[in-house]
Amino acid sequence: MAVVDYRSLAAGIVQEVGGEANIASATHCATRLRLKLRDDSKADKAAVEKLPGVITVMQAGGQYQVVIGDNVPTVYAELGKITKFGDEDAAAGGDDAPSGNIFNRFIDLVSSIFQPIIWPLAGAGLLKAFLSAATQFGWLDAESQTSVILAAAADAIFYFLPLFLAITAARRFKTNQFTSMAIAGALVYPSIVELAAAGAPVSFAGLPVVMMSYTSSVIPIIVAVWLQGYLERFLNRVIPAAFRNFSTPLLSILIMVPFILMTVGPITTLAAQGLSAGINAIFGFAPWLAGAIMGGFWQVFVLFGLHWGLVPTMINDLATQGYSLLMGPLVAAVLAQAAATAAVFARTRNAARREVAGPAALSGFLAGITEPAIYGVNLPLKKPFYFGIAGGIVGGAIASAGGSAASSFVFASALALPAYTEVGSFTLQLIGTGIAVVIAFTLTFLFGTREAQAVTAPPAPIDETGTTSSDTSAGTGATGAAAGATSATATLPTGTATATEVAGTVEVLAPVDGRAVALAEVPDKVFASGALGKGLGIVPTDGHVYAPISGTVKAAMKSGHAYGIKSPGGVEVLVHIGIDTVQLDGRGFSPAVNRGDHVQAGDLLAVVDLETVAEAGYDPTTLVVITNTAQLADVVPVAQGTMTHGQPAVTVQI
Repeated sequence: MAVVDYRSLAAGIVQEVGGEANIASATHCATRLRLKLRDDSKADKAAVEKLPGVITVMQAGGQYQVVIGDNVPTVYAELGKITKFGDEDAAAGGDDAPSGNIFNRFIDLVSSIFQPIIWPLAGAGLLKAFLSAATQFGWLDAESQTSVILAAAADAIFYFLPLFLAITAARRFKTNQFTSMAIAGALVYPSIVELAAAGAPVSFAGLPVVMMSYTSSVIPIIVAVWLQGYLERFLNRVIPAAFRNFSTPLLSILIMVPFILMTVGPITTLAAQGLSAGINAIFGFAPWLAGAIMGGFWQVFVLFGLHWGLVPTMINDLATQGYSLLMGPLVAAVLAQAAATAAVFARTRNAARREVAGPAALSGFLAGITEPAIYGVNLPLKKPFYFGIAGGIVGGAIASAGGSAASSFVFASALALPAYTEVGSFTLQLIGTGIAVVIAFTLTFLFGTREAQAVTAPPAPIDETGTTSSDTSAGTGATGAAAGATSATATLPTGTATATEVAGTVEVLAPVDGRAVALAEVPDKVFASGALGKGLGIVPTDGHVYAPISGTVKAAMKSGHAYGIKSPGGVEVLVHIGIDTVQLDGRGFSPAVNRGDHVQAGDLLAVVDLETVAEAGYDPTTLVVITNTAQLADVVPVAQGTMTHGQPAVTVQI
């Protein structure tokens, strides 16, 4: 198979459709680059179809559709680099680019940047939890060299978090990751940290600089790398090629480091100081209200770096009066988020999410390390984060109403509770924390999104010979397997969600309830021609769409209308819900999985409101297409007539 140069392909498409000036807008769906042209007569359809990587071209719905297949997000990303269409954020993230209101877009952005480092965060957080338990129970001397080494191993990723985020943010914003790391390194450089800790006046080229600690911070480096992307693209346009390789990084570092120190630092510091003064004032006349604010929004303060304005006040209070009221509500705040994560662990059917949620909840409860829980579980799912805030508000209010305060500087956690026994009502601290945990866990468990819900398969019926239907469908070799799959069409019980991948055969199941139709009958020329691969269509009678095969979700359109799944054996399946439903822009679709998730056959992919689709005038026929048909020995649609999700739809010979 020829290797496609996607940058050249994108450039070729632009040229053959009449140039960038002839393109009014550009988007993409699961398989097609969708262009709106100013003048269709300027486009050379035959020339576009001859470009390596283009399957075909069709014009429908006022769009010039270049059919590319699974690699269309890559082509779209390249298009965004050479034209003004498809902003860089969308190009970087394909159809997973953030959408919706500003807050949701912000959450999605932060979550996507954290996603690649969630596992190291979870592992380090768990190590921190075990280390805290070992020192708390006297198993390990906290002052020993062994403890110091282990603490460094556990804390390093959190302390130098900006460096790690620089890499993932650079990938997200399509900029030089090593330049991004250099900028992040400057923010956590020892002398910069010392300047922030000293509190003395600082200036740069005669201009005052308000210093803050950037260790463990999140937003400053994300903002820095985002701006770096724009700066780099500008510099690359204006600097001659002979000087570009070293001049662009030089100027990016020279400009961005002082700029961030002189802008993000002052803004964050002033906001944090105002927040600290305000909360301290509220403690004077309504401790319960101050506790509700601290308990509910402490994790939000941490997210924006505003907690650094509160920490010095806490330390000063401990030094001058021996306790800190500001720390009283923090146990409820932290354990509420940990409890929400634990509820996700108990509720989700998404294996990847469960693997993160377990250790993340444990590190939150035992060590007060919430980064894995927040960024790996609660923020991406949103509702658990909100429910954690709700629990923290109630629990923090109760703890502070009793005058609870910490008598030493500790990470708020279950193991840190002894630090809260000397001041205020420890009973109300325990009650408040317990209620916070119960609220967060219960709300998340009852009302949180149940990702990739597994469909329970009933046992296969036993026939008169005493064997199950699965026994009769096993077959031997390629011929037997194909015959077994055909037999299973009639005998497999409805609702069964068991895809097999044995003896070189893969059974692809029906993703929806409905009536099977041949691919050639589907009212879309590209799908009907088989250009995207063999398969079939199902006219759905129910809006629940399930995974037809076990594997990894390689593509999940933000609009919720299409999903690509790759099985461990290499079979690539596209589930496309409706014809041209990308035009609905997500209206009527509720996705249940994300790109990168691991699903089992029968797990819920999405829920679609069929009435909304019909009212908008779109055909709801759901396509099941094996997109790498050309690389497989054989692909045989076996479904006929009325069927239920979970029944065999297509048999694939690897």
